[in-house]
Amino acid sequence: MILVFDLDDTLYDELSFVQSGFLKVAEYVNKTFGIDTESAYDIMHSELETNGRGKVFDTLLLKYKVYSKSAVGKCVSVYRLHTPEIELNPDAVRCLDRFKQFNKYIVTDGNKVVQRNKLNALGLPPVMKKIFITHEYGKKNAKPSAYCFNLIAKLEKTPPGNIVYIADNPQKDFINIKKLGFKTVRICQGMFANLKLGYEYEAHFTINCLDQLTLSLIEKFTLA
Repeated sequence: MILVFDLDDTLYDELSFVQSGFLKVAEYVNKTFGIDTESAYDIMHSELETNGRGKVFDTLLLKYKVYSKSAVGKCVSVYRLHTPEIELNPDAVRCLDRFKQFNKYIVTDGNKVVQRNKLNALGLPPVMKKIFITHEYGKKNAKPSAYCFNLIAKLEKTPPGNIVYIADNPQKDFINIKKLGFKTVRICQGMFANLKLGYEYEAHFTINCLDQLTLSLIEKFTLA
């Protein structure tokens, strides 16, 4: 059996990356515009909670009357390129150790540089056989595309039924690969923890933390 993991909100708390990036942006606007670091951080965090990520930096810069497209672009660059201060969830550490003899992969969407910085900060490359950042293969091959999963099946020379994907977002993580016979596990944590969708979107099994991803659960797939 081959294990494939999502990254954000599966192996670590994605909010910790966002907070790390906001802190770097707050330090940048402090040095550039003299904006108080703590106040800048609080404004960004409040905007995130109220309206999501779309206009966080715009809102901050407009608040202090220093808005320009180039300033927003610089904030985005600082956010994306910073070395994040993030850690694997404790249950993820235990899980990766528990399955250290298994071939393990990661399939994750997102900006190539951002995702690579996260992976390196978490120390994941050495413990994975291969990491697939889907955008490195073109955005058309991002999830819900099965492209990267089919590459794993080819690399392992094994049918989809021997590959288990563990991820958190039922909107895109499982719908297409289930149709091809890949096995799926949904971890209910992060921003999608309470999202309920139809059967075709859901995983074969649901867990609340990676401590529940046990050998006995994996073996159930081989008997299915």
